Amino acid sequence: MSSADDTPRHSLESLAMLAGLTPRTVRYYIQQGLVDRPLGEKRGAYYGARHLEQLLQVRRWVDAGLSLERIAELMAGAPDDPAPRVAKPGSVEVWSRVTLADGLELHLEPGRAGLGAEQVRRLVRRITEAYRDVRSNDKEDS
Repeated sequence: MSSADDTPRHSLESLAMLAGLTPRTVRYYIQQGLVDRPLGEKRGAYYGARHLEQLLQVRRWVDAGLSLERIAELMAGAPDDPAPRVAKPGSVEVWSRVTLADGLELHLEPGRAGLGAEQVRRLVRRITEAYRDVRSNDKEDS
C-alpha cells in the first residue's frame, strides 16, 4: 500500500505482520514509547518505514534478552555500555550463579548486564577457556 509520493503506508495489522509481532504487541510498544505514534488521525492513521525500523530494532533487542526499560534507554540515545546502576532498595533481581570449576564461580544478572542467553553462554565458555589456559601455562612454568 503506497501513497502518491511512494512513502509506504501500513495499517496496524500490516505493520505487525511485517515485524513478526501481534497488533497488540505493537500497540504496547507504542504505549511504552518504544515506537512512534502513527501518522494521521483515527481511521486515517497509518504507519511508515520508520515505524517498521523501530519495531525491528526493538525486536532484535528483545530477542537478545534486553529489558524493555533498557531498550527505552537505548532508543532515547543512551550509550550502548551504560554506567553501572545501583539496585533500588526493595527491588527484586534474579542472579545466576555459574560454577566454572572447583573454587571458581561467576555471579551475574543477565538483564542488568545487558546479556542475552546466547551471550551468557559465550561468556561462560570464554571465561572457562581463559581459566584452563592460565592453569595450563602455570603448570608449564613450574
